[in-house]
Amino acid sequence: MNQLSRRARDLGLVVGSLSTGRHNAITDVAGIRVGHTTIDDGADLHTGVTAVVPSQLGPGRWTLPAAIYSGNGHGKLVGSTQVDELGVLESPIVLTATLSVFRAADAVLSYLMDRRRDNLSFNPLVGETNDGHLSDIRRRPITAEHVLAAITQASGEPPAEGCVGAGTGTTALGFKAGIGTSSRTVQVADRPATVGALVQSNFGGVLTALGVPLPVHELIPDADLAEPPGNSCMIVVSTDVPLDARQLRRVAKRAVFAMGRVGASYSNTSGDYAIAFSTLQPGPPPIPDEEINPLFAAVLDAVEEALLNSLFTAVTTTGAGGRTSHAVPHREAIRRLSAAGRLAARA
Repeated sequence: MNQLSRRARDLGLVVGSLSTGRHNAITDVAGIRVGHTTIDDGADLHTGVTAVVPSQLGPGRWTLPAAIYSGNGHGKLVGSTQVDELGVLESPIVLTATLSVFRAADAVLSYLMDRRRDNLSFNPLVGETNDGHLSDIRRRPITAEHVLAAITQASGEPPAEGCVGAGTGTTALGFKAGIGTSSRTVQVADRPATVGALVQSNFGGVLTALGVPLPVHELIPDADLAEPPGNSCMIVVSTDVPLDARQLRRVAKRAVFAMGRVGASYSNTSGDYAIAFSTLQPGPPPIPDEEINPLFAAVLDAVEEALLNSLFTAVTTTGAGGRTSHAVPHREAIRRLSAAGRLAARA
């Protein structure tokens, strides 16, 4: 029986001491919207599209400061080299399945061309993880309509998490995973700041929550321990702090570092990428490097909690080939975390 989807914090897992934004989601950063298109036929297809859409991109401002950090480049992040070269983001960030990434990029290109009819060059940014363990990935079911729906229907409300959008068919740390999000609010350079993270989890290792190992073979002794192919993780970080591309690359590095907190193995075929961008309107200069530490701390905590949310909100899923990825059993996880003294009091 599938358990109810619940966020880590709802179960008493509180990462760090920093405050969250109102929704504890990437949409707490003003102007950020998230949309999902989910494809789940109850049998062989468990896949989809997730779009992170900065509303700041539009007439009068077609780029935002951005950077990418590749923890391990075994992946297909379309558009990444131009972001590295120019230090700017000029499209929504779209996530999907490995073999659908190129079709998704073409759909984002159509979206950009429609918005800027006089432009002759565009740089869609589209990332992926391999959901072939649960979904018939070779069917490449993602269409332009799926991508455009995720972009155009994106909302500033709290995004759905777990088995939705690009996380519908993903598995991480031995358990069913998916999409997760979180946010933090801090003071940076004497001004209030918000950091938001969204993740697509699909990587290997041993789940570790607040320092407590939760191995799948102990929590679910009869679970199928076959390692899904192409383990990877996509991380998107947004902030309203004035940062340049060099500083945003440093932020993106910390986002990938946060995977280690939850037990990532960073394996040979794990394409681990973080994309970081700033939404602040032009004007304020980048903050001094010596004042960036609170932001680093916020990124580490927000990404760690987003990763935990991507697992604790997912539900057990059986997909292609009859393979099953089991949800983290909340009751046993809570028992172990409680015994270790790691749980916060729940309302």
